[in-house]
Amino acid sequence: MIGRRDFVTLLGGAAAAWPLAARAQQPGKVPTIGFLGANPLIESERVAAFVQRLRELGWIEGRTVSIEYRWAEGRSEGYAENAAELVRLKVDVIVTSTTPPSLAAKRATAVIPIVFAAANDPIGTGLVASLARPGGNVTGLANQMSDTSGKKLEFLREVVPGLRRLAIMVNAGNPGSMLDMSEAQATARRLGLGVTTSEIRRAEDIVPAFEALRDRADALYLCPDALLNTNRIRINILAVGARLPTMHGHREYVEAGGLISYGPNLANQFPRAADFVDKILRGAKPADIPVEQPTNFQFIVNLTTAKALRLDVPATLLARADEVIE
Repeated sequence: MIGRRDFVTLLGGAAAAWPLAARAQQPGKVPTIGFLGANPLIESERVAAFVQRLRELGWIEGRTVSIEYRWAEGRSEGYAENAAELVRLKVDVIVTSTTPPSLAAKRATAVIPIVFAAANDPIGTGLVASLARPGGNVTGLANQMSDTSGKKLEFLREVVPGLRRLAIMVNAGNPGSMLDMSEAQATARRLGLGVTTSEIRRAEDIVPAFEALRDRADALYLCPDALLNTNRIRINILAVGARLPTMHGHREYVEAGGLISYGPNLANQFPRAADFVDKILRGAKPADIPVEQPTNFQFIVNLTTAKALRLDVPATLLARADEVIE
């Protein structure tokens, strides 16, 4: 097998102009996928599902395809650095996990195909021109988190009947999360709720954010983001300590002690991203592959957390849950 350095050398400057299909057919060479993610600890299961689907499609890591993994590890500037490195390596396609790495990859190259596995509002964040015809070199799967705010607040009001004041926590450095925050704010105000917004940019901002929220909110809405996900256990401990019921966007937050979550099933989206990669490696252009929107949403309730918060979750609501954690 050709090593990474030899592979890059063999490609040479002219390789960038070759059609992808032709590159894949060169004897002794395998295409390279660049995976641009946030943190291997929070994305390991998703990556495993992606790699398994590639294998089913005939792309076996180390044999018929090479994968270069790059992780930001909690550094927002890490996305741009890693995207630039993948471009220098002349990978054949870049796969990204969420909105920030997707935007970093798009800024780094207008040539190498990019597939995002779970980006919020790809039109609103400027990733694609339209869902039906993305244009350019970017396509993938949306998670449409900003479209779920109404449902989330509906569930939250059923669990917290006296809800009057809502706090929203968001990573201000994530454009997708900021869109989710804006939609949640607008929805909350239409429902007559008072809104307090807590913007963070790094892990060190989390504890002061909770101190600032003391006695100012009846519940906490968290906009999904890698920074919040990495610190989800600490956030949930602080929320229970502050007696704040939490609404999240993905199940892993509730598995880590959050109260409830509602959002797309990301376990389905990463294997679908592999399908997109397969098409591209076989010659399809990202501009011609429509962006897919989620069709499977999960509602998860953590009864242990509800008991810790002394909340009675209505039986009618539990009956609607896809999963109840006890």
